[in-house]
Amino acid sequence: MNGLTLGGIYALIALGYTMVYGILKFINFAHGDILMIGSYIGLFIFNAIRGQALGIWTMIAFFVAMLGGMAFSAALGMVIERVAYKPLRNATRLAPLLSAIGVSFILSNMAAWMWGTKSRKLEYPFDNTPIRFKGISITPHQILILIVVVVMMIVLKLFVDKSRIGKAMRATSLDLDTAKLMGIKADKIIAVTFAIGSALAATAGFLLALEIKVYPTMGTMTGLKAFVAAVVGGIGNISGAMLGGILLGLLETFGVAILGIPYGLKDTIAFVALILILLIKPEGLLGKAEKEKV
Repeated sequence: MNGLTLGGIYALIALGYTMVYGILKFINFAHGDILMIGSYIGLFIFNAIRGQALGIWTMIAFFVAMLGGMAFSAALGMVIERVAYKPLRNATRLAPLLSAIGVSFILSNMAAWMWGTKSRKLEYPFDNTPIRFKGISITPHQILILIVVVVMMIVLKLFVDKSRIGKAMRATSLDLDTAKLMGIKADKIIAVTFAIGSALAATAGFLLALEIKVYPTMGTMTGLKAFVAAVVGGIGNISGAMLGGILLGLLETFGVAILGIPYGLKDTIAFVALILILLIKPEGLLGKAEKEKV
């Protein structure tokens, strides 16, 4: 269960990477820091409105805080896209990449300046005593994480497959210029893509705050590993991002618990997986190989 919950969180973050790459062929390295901002906003909202609430009201406060973090991060993602990436859309591929790294540093340093470097803990919304059944142990927080992750994935899949905007997103990812000629407002679709990806990252960050403390650089390693998950699954492919995230979470957990890999080396598992997948199947598990015209 530890692997599934961790993998679900990676998958939510990986979706943001893969959606942006699918349309712009660009890696948004500030994505992990948007996750961090969403965690802080959710934490502050939860602490402000929870008060002495008990029972169902605590859960309502939890979900209101999560939605608040999602909304703030979605708006932040759109602002970042408009200010730091859109002006560089016709520049070399290196320019938006460097801009993303700059945005990442700005966000993490601003968080440290505004909220300090001391880590903060999200108060548990309810009792987290593990539930044991036939040798399997799962905590109520893990159940909550799994439910939220599954609901988010189903909603996203339905949105992309069935909605008008989702179809426009798929058309834009196939060919941006042709989509414009067909009357699709590409700028609007790109902004929506950043908003959805950022909201998913904020959700992942808020769920992660149930397991770890919130601090200004929390998104760096988590974001990098989610990026690895997107590559393993096949970057640009939504189902691949989900699969890659789950696999990476299971691999990390089993690597430490079963293979005996020292806990201090658990972060290296993701990057070993990245190297192996690049050597064996560089397009990822569900990705399609693309030939570049000379």
